[in-house]
Amino acid sequence: MAIKDILTLVDLAGKQHAARVALDLATRSGAHATGLTIAFEPVVPGFIAGPMPADYIEIARNQALKAAQEAGDTFREMARKAGVAAEVRTAEVITGGSAENVLTHCRLTDLVVIGQDNPDTPEPMRELLIETVLFEAGVPVLIVPYIGGTLEMKNVMVAWDGSPTASRAVHAALPMLQMAKKVTVMIVDTGRRISDGEPGSDIATYLARHGLSVTVDVVPRPGSGVADAILNYVSDHGIDMVAMGGYGHSRMREFLFGGATRDILASMTVPVLMAH
Repeated sequence: MAIKDILTLVDLAGKQHAARVALDLATRSGAHATGLTIAFEPVVPGFIAGPMPADYIEIARNQALKAAQEAGDTFREMARKAGVAAEVRTAEVITGGSAENVLTHCRLTDLVVIGQDNPDTPEPMRELLIETVLFEAGVPVLIVPYIGGTLEMKNVMVAWDGSPTASRAVHAALPMLQMAKKVTVMIVDTGRRISDGEPGSDIATYLARHGLSVTVDVVPRPGSGVADAILNYVSDHGIDMVAMGGYGHSRMREFLFGGATRDILASMTVPVLMAH
């Protein structure tokens, strides 16, 4: 399926790396782009016995809406310069509360693009929003590193382990894989047999039927784990983007990632497309 509708979470500050990647992808695919800004409403501290002054709450809400509007104006101007058909929406979220207002916008789009949390300019709930969208929106998510990242698409990598989530990531990534000059299927040898025949021959055949020229590379698992094997491969081979499955399960209102997913999201240096 072609990518025809992209939603990106617009940062409230900073260099808008995720928005730039989303607009670049929209330009390549002729897609419509939606910039979603979030107005984070304040949390009333539980230790305050009396009611908060109404004017304080209203002032804080207006400030949050103003920040979201300014971010939306920035995105709108970026889209105009890129020549991309775009719109801006705003979701109001209570800081630390439910992200359902965000999920509502994400569920009917082909791809969500969101920036990694930036420790220099942190935004409320960013890690939680990434996890929530990945596991509850039902659409693939492209996470862009806070250090920046472009979609040159010269060398795209699929991290393949034969799992259902990796399969979903491959299907979701197909339109982007078809933009790439080179596609590498990277398999970490964990000692577990994931298919009959040569490792990776099944996915290589599948991708070849979609007109892709694929290289399969099986690498040994380092003692430090699968995530390090993937991150090292990305660095050593000039990978522009990674497609992989995302693992996790919910506990209360938190998500506990599988080790590789968590470590890659923390240390990523190129855009990573994940599906769950």
